[in-house]
Amino acid sequence: MRQPLLPADHLGFSALFATTEHGAHSVRHAAERWLAEHLSADNPHDEALVSSATLLIAELTANAALHGHVRGREARLRLCLDPGELRIEVTDARGDVLPAPQLAGEHGESGRGLVLVTALSDEWGVRPHHPGGKTVWAVCRR
Repeated sequence: MRQPLLPADHLGFSALFATTEHGAHSVRHAAERWLAEHLSADNPHDEALVSSATLLIAELTANAALHGHVRGREARLRLCLDPGELRIEVTDARGDVLPAPQLAGEHGESGRGLVLVTALSDEWGVRPHHPGGKTVWAVCRR
């Protein structure tokens, strides 16, 4: 008998996406629809979670499209929702390019993404994903 991917008290979403601006945009919208179906709009804690998660998903998928692109390889967005937290994971094929927060110039147009990830999540990190990729994850506690 196959083991379930998630424990019984967990809900999950998983989707492959092209590491392009359009791919990141499309998967973000699919994830937003999934969150809307599984979190209560009447619960103020869930409303705040959806707001933070939407921004985190946008940033992490955009980073995968920008920094994780490998020709012919896709990335994966995975969400795991349990009673205590939402875990967001984005896996791409570029394990040689690890994310690190950077100080952006005052008028710079980029470089603030991981500062945003740090501010919106309760914790985040990166781990290797074989063969040769990485998974960037963020946790938002409920």
